[in-house]
Amino acid sequence: MAEKKRGYLPLSTAGLIRYAETERGIKIKPEYVVVIALFFTFVVIFARLVFG
Repeated sequence: MAEKKRGYLPLSTAGLIRYAETERGIKIKPEYVVVIALFFTFVVIFARLVFG
């Protein structure tokens, strides 16, 4: 049998990035994102109640 070479093939995804291969950027856990969103939600609700 012929041995198949497994090499890196060029991307044919019309310029889309493979995000699993990128190591750049800020790493934030999903739990932190939810907590921050809830915090800002409560801040906005509180500000609307206090400042009208």
